[in-house]
Amino acid sequence: MNLDLLPVDCFAHILSLTSSIDACRISLVSSTIRVLANSDNVWEKFLPSDYQEILPRLLYPLGYSSKKELFLRLCNPHLIDGGNKTFSLEKSSGKKCYVLSARELHITWAENPLVWTWKSFPASRFFEVAELRTIWWLEIQGKINSRMLSPRIVYEAYLIVKFVDHAYGLDLLPSEVIVEVGNVKLEGTICLRLYESKKQCLETIWFSNQNEVVRSMAFRGKEERVPCKREDGWIEIELGNFYNHGVDVEVKMCLKEVTGTHLKGGLVVEGIELRPKQL
Repeated sequence: MNLDLLPVDCFAHILSLTSSIDACRISLVSSTIRVLANSDNVWEKFLPSDYQEILPRLLYPLGYSSKKELFLRLCNPHLIDGGNKTFSLEKSSGKKCYVLSARELHITWAENPLVWTWKSFPASRFFEVAELRTIWWLEIQGKINSRMLSPRIVYEAYLIVKFVDHAYGLDLLPSEVIVEVGNVKLEGTICLRLYESKKQCLETIWFSNQNEVVRSMAFRGKEERVPCKREDGWIEIELGNFYNHGVDVEVKMCLKEVTGTHLKGGLVVEGIELRPKQL
């Protein structure tokens, strides 16, 4: 079948049912197909339905000459909402991705300068991060309305952090990680330290303080996770995942370690990232 003979509207509709990657591939077939595949009618279908509401929220105006260019530019993170979040699109699917900055989170005692320090950080995408000086009650919470996310897909939530050289007390007990959507709650535990393997994580907990390990038995039965290093140099801690049905509901995310009475310090918090789960 000669695709060049298809009516323009029909061809554009067919392409809109595929993906941005497919549209780029098929544009190589012929010059006629390329014009159709690059049309605004096709690429507007790959943009979020509320993209016109998102654009005014960008901290810096975004120039573009076509919907394809707009899509591709939005695949790079952009600061929004006064610089307290970033927004981007996943290139392969066009699904929304967000990073909530530390200022968007509820961090217990964050405004006490003896406990947390707010500072600029050269490696951060935001204007400032929160660095833990010393505390025994560690609790970091974030939330977002599910309507801000792409519907009918599974999202993953990650806490983005760094550990300074003099970090202490963070791995004596596992921290709890929780994602809650409506009446559904997913819980797990995490070792707040970058390890070569989960085995090394467990061995460190045991040999560091056997008394504390006995107390950590309360976390038995919860899924255990290990921090991972990201390509941007930060470390991500998986908080959990959830299916977004697209209804109006609040998504709550949390990391906490409040059972131990020992002091902790040296944790740098950049924010929480929400991105589509890679299946």
